[in-house]
Amino acid sequence: MINNRKRIIALDTETTGMNSSTKPFINHRIIEIGAVEIINRHFTGNNFHVYIKPNRLIDSSALKIHGITDDFLLDKPLFKNIAKDFFNYIKGSNLVIHNSLFDIGFINQEFSLLKNKTIDISKFCYIIDTLKMARKLFPGKKNTLDALCNRYKIKNSHRILHGALLDSFLLGRLYLLMTSGQESMSFYNNVEDIKNFESCGKLIINEKKSLKILKANKEEVKNHEKYIKHIKYLK
Repeated sequence: MINNRKRIIALDTETTGMNSSTKPFINHRIIEIGAVEIINRHFTGNNFHVYIKPNRLIDSSALKIHGITDDFLLDKPLFKNIAKDFFNYIKGSNLVIHNSLFDIGFINQEFSLLKNKTIDISKFCYIIDTLKMARKLFPGKKNTLDALCNRYKIKNSHRILHGALLDSFLLGRLYLLMTSGQESMSFYNNVEDIKNFESCGKLIINEKKSLKILKANKEEVKNHEKYIKHIKYLK
């Protein structure tokens, strides 16, 4: 059982391409890392986002997915330049990833190339794979990130290309819904949540009419008023 009060990091990567379904990282590199921090089921705003120079060309098939070009990455740091900050950011956390085989494989490879020995990041983080969770919850159904967002009423129609930071926010909201025992809820619990939400696109989570109605306290009423103002802004 995951402790909801423990630090959760929703993470996504973009890469130069993939080799195979079993070892996608072979001959390929990470070019973008996006991660968002969640504590007490709230987004804190303490995010990690970086583009990385891979020192190899991006496959055309990968370019169609994320839109990141070779020229764009020319002046970006190498993985070795961000490795320490990245490791310190994720260590000791519950690391939430959709299809962890892919991202963990790439992350382990990047650290292994630096240390010249095999590295297993799962020894430093507790890995939570939302794809495995979804397959248990929805056996036989399509369980891509897009399909799950649609199932949980997380609006992501603006998401034309994949991006590690935006996908991390989507994943974080998806994970909270998957572990909440209900199919829809509001994530606008504080001002920081709204600021983080705005920075990564207009993602609106629809309210489910069948939810139990509880009497709001003064603080909740105040936060609700802020939420209403934010919805008017989005319109």
